[in-house]
Amino acid sequence: MSTSHAPPGSPEHDMSPISADGKAVDAISAPAAPALETLRPTAARRTRIPRWLRRTTGPLLLVAVWQLLSSTGVLSTDVLASPGRIARVAADLIDDGSLASAMGTSLRRVVLGLLLGILIGGGLALLSGLFKVGEDLVDAPVQMLRTVPFVGLIPLFIIWFGIGETPKVAVITLGVTFPLYLNVYAAIRGVDAGLVEAGESLGLTRRGLVRHVVLPGALPGALTGLRYALGVAWLALVFAEQINADAGIGFLMVQARDFLRTDVIVVCLIVYAFLGLLADFLVRSLERLLLRWRPTFTGR
Repeated sequence: MSTSHAPPGSPEHDMSPISADGKAVDAISAPAAPALETLRPTAARRTRIPRWLRRTTGPLLLVAVWQLLSSTGVLSTDVLASPGRIARVAADLIDDGSLASAMGTSLRRVVLGLLLGILIGGGLALLSGLFKVGEDLVDAPVQMLRTVPFVGLIPLFIIWFGIGETPKVAVITLGVTFPLYLNVYAAIRGVDAGLVEAGESLGLTRRGLVRHVVLPGALPGALTGLRYALGVAWLALVFAEQINADAGIGFLMVQARDFLRTDVIVVCLIVYAFLGLLADFLVRSLERLLLRWRPTFTGR
């Protein structure tokens, strides 16, 4: 088989690369293509300090400044005890068991009030959100009652229930009920109508729509309401434990106030904050577990 050769000067013969100005360039002398650099995500290039370290830097700096002001005498111990003094007092309260006992009592009150608030607020929200008749009967009274500060009802609760555990739990329950009701109700009514129509076109019954469309769609808003309710629960606990309490973290704070012990008061406030953060962490973990199907923006 013969191989054909193109004559010199023909287009088939002249296959040299062309430069930008139109002149032919020798293939041997042509510069090599630059090596491509492996691209990395922007977040991976700029993240050098561990996130846990960045998140703890602010609180640590605050404690360091606090200790410096206390050591130099700028911040008097009568105004606010130093972090070192607070740490020693906390260790003493842990050793004699008074702090653990107070935490157990306060946790029991919060858990009981939270459970009752979830049952009442969530039940009313389901009734009002799923049924028009329920909305007509429930929503207006709840909207009226939620404008009344629950702290202002403490004297009335004392008259009704005495000075035992019942008024304390009632204050926490009332504080939890309204934010949970508002968020669950809004989440139910905020479900996409297109999803409901799609479920109806697939032949779902009313019960099936509620189970497979409405409740899953309202779950993110309900969990957000639970986070708000937990924050209000700890706030209500602070007020509730001022009602002639004989145990709990609030009781320790009242005793410390009478004896001008700012160190004990700060320890109790730190315990309140720690328990609140722990409860919020549990709810956020529950969100990640139940809402794995919903991708969210995590920041850049």
